[in-house]
Amino acid sequence: MIDNRCHRRAGWCIATAALTLAACGEPAQTGYQGYVEGEYVYVASAVAGRLDALAVRRGDQVVAGAPLFTLESDNEAAAHAQADAQLQAAKAQLADLKSGKRTPEVDVTRAQAAEAAADERKVALALARDEAQYQVGGISRAQLDDSRTQHDAAIARLKQLQGQVDVAILPSRNEQIRAQASQVAAAQAALDQAAWRQRQTRVDATRGGAVVDTIYQVGEYVNAASPVVKLLPPENVQVRFFVPQAVAGGLAAGRAATIHCDGCGADVAATVTWISPAAEYTPPIIYSNETRAKLVFMVEARPRAVDAARLRPGQPVSVAIP
Repeated sequence: MIDNRCHRRAGWCIATAALTLAACGEPAQTGYQGYVEGEYVYVASAVAGRLDALAVRRGDQVVAGAPLFTLESDNEAAAHAQADAQLQAAKAQLADLKSGKRTPEVDVTRAQAAEAAADERKVALALARDEAQYQVGGISRAQLDDSRTQHDAAIARLKQLQGQVDVAILPSRNEQIRAQASQVAAAQAALDQAAWRQRQTRVDATRGGAVVDTIYQVGEYVNAASPVVKLLPPENVQVRFFVPQAVAGGLAAGRAATIHCDGCGADVAATVTWISPAAEYTPPIIYSNETRAKLVFMVEARPRAVDAARLRPGQPVSVAIP
């Protein structure tokens, strides 16, 4: 009986020989094989609403700060106006607490105090006359006591009104002022929030790049955080390629590389930015002296932003490392 291992080994040898012969008939490849990768930026708004305007189309090139799309903003504008009115009311109330009563109100209290002072002087004169009359027996003791009681009442009323004048010109208590100041701060925060939500209805590009796609059409309802525009900034274009384990050990970030692709014209200069710490492999999955040469490590390299437009995500490339 023939050992099955011999059959398996013979089949592996035949397959290997076939691959070797096929490779001999093809031109030798230069560089390491890889592909172009794009890290897309999905632009969305933090608020929901109907899409009112779309300022870009697929294939456009935009710069940072360029308008991308606008959502309806009627509700946000009304909320902003309401918050602003509440802030102004809170500020006016705080100013009123700090200023005390109005001047006409203080004048009324002062007039009442002046009238009470006149009454006190009148009653004081009457008391003096009654005391003189009592000394000569012209009035009774009870009448003199009534005069003194009226005088005491007039003095008390005068002091009361003078105190009201002093209180009227004072601001409110510190506790009331602090409480109202907190209300002003809360109203200011509400206004800032309403202004922020209103600004979110218009979205501009934070980075320049190519418009890869637009997900919504004008008139459609867009949920909050749903991407409307798909961008590809040039600095987000990179190349991923694979090198043997014998080469990976000598690579480091910052190493220069050259990218070649069909139809790109001149080669594109790039810089190695990352070397995978984990190996990938091709079958058979055996770590031995005979098969470890098949281990490969993924490497990422980025071209200059000015050259990124020459590369397209998914495009196969060949990378050479000097």
